[in-house]
Amino acid sequence: MVIYLPGQSEPDTPSLDELTPREIVLELDKYVIGQRDAKRAVAIALRNRVRRRKLDPDMADEVMPKNILMMGATGVGKTEIARRLARLANSPFLKIEASKFTEVGYVGRDVDGMIRDLLDVAIDMVREEKLDLVAERAEANTEERILDILMPPQPSADEAAEGKDSLARTREKLRKNLRAGKLDDRMIEIEVRDRNTPIEIITNSGLEEMDTNLRDMLPGLFGAKSRRRKMHVAEALDYLVQEEEQKLVDMDQVTRQAVDRVEQSGIIFLDEMDKIAGREGSRGPDVSREGVQRDILPIIEGTSVNTRYGMVRTDHILFIAAGAFHVSKPSDMIPELQGRFPIRVELKSLTAEDFVRILTEPKNALIKQYVALMETEGVKLKFQDDSIVEIARLATEVNQQTENIGARRLYTIMEKLLEEVSFEGPDLKKKSVKIDAKYVADRLAEVVKDQDLSRYIL
Repeated sequence: MVIYLPGQSEPDTPSLDELTPREIVLELDKYVIGQRDAKRAVAIALRNRVRRRKLDPDMADEVMPKNILMMGATGVGKTEIARRLARLANSPFLKIEASKFTEVGYVGRDVDGMIRDLLDVAIDMVREEKLDLVAERAEANTEERILDILMPPQPSADEAAEGKDSLARTREKLRKNLRAGKLDDRMIEIEVRDRNTPIEIITNSGLEEMDTNLRDMLPGLFGAKSRRRKMHVAEALDYLVQEEEQKLVDMDQVTRQAVDRVEQSGIIFLDEMDKIAGREGSRGPDVSREGVQRDILPIIEGTSVNTRYGMVRTDHILFIAAGAFHVSKPSDMIPELQGRFPIRVELKSLTAEDFVRILTEPKNALIKQYVALMETEGVKLKFQDDSIVEIARLATEVNQQTENIGARRLYTIMEKLLEEVSFEGPDLKKKSVKIDAKYVADRLAEVVKDQDLSRYIL
């Protein structure tokens, strides 16, 4: 799974450049409970990116990012830290699973793909910034184009000179009605461009290189055709605004800035790093693990990756790797790769007290989510304090008795606890439901007793 999160930031959240390490940790505390060591390591690494930008170019080129390896069981917050970082960082950010890659020579994705994906994120980010700058001009140009279409047929030159004032008044009246939305349902005819159907050809050099070569060799084949199409004014406004924005944005400049942003401040979160930890001599599905490590190594060390937008250097991209490391351990990785992650942080397993905080404190706390969901049906859920403590205790107990899946166990417990209310919600006559410790114990007694919870695990 790849998560693309360009330009998604929480409202009223300051940009990363304005945040000190302490403030970055406080922002992460709003969504991730505990794991202070991991938050501190990440905050320092991100702040160092800001500090590096303020150095002289010669010194800045020598300062390499200190990559981080986060180790911890599933469900303790590794991925959530990555998601929240993506919203904080005003930088190209990509989260991708290391297990998606295969060694060169095997069928699958090669490791260079992560840099290309990161560059796509950066281009989207820079393009959105440029679109915001030209939005007003694009809307003004679109308005004039729509008015040109709506205006009645122009008279001859002599008549036009006499009726110039009348035409101006008509245009302004149409402009006023257009802005008021009174013309949204009128049908007009505009020229639209047909979208190209993508052509994919699999070769040893990869789809991307072949796509670039085809466009260079056969430009006429990929030229967009235009045709006349009737649509409502409201729909035409949306279409023409996008078209005008494309005209006003210089994509060559966007590409240059995106490449620079990736090279200077890109961040890649490599999840499931433990899945590729293995040494030579393995058989079966493990055969290419060390090969993937060898392929990833030059990317992390610093190399040039060929993309459709040119070469991209990876020397100053920050890599944050994470893995459970249940079966394998960091020392199972090849020594060269181990050395490229100088900062190692072990995330602690969650306790019952942590579960209580997870259920109540974060902005996106589970209890807040379920209360909001049921309010849409007019049902008011009231969680007593003792019920929250009981939910946390049962989640901890089930994690100890079976596989420890961390905070994800709370999803299982909460779904089972509120199954009846969720199903009967629209038909309930009593729209207020009080949930206390006894209610929790009654609903979840059988689940806790059952040692085989496979049918309940999400």
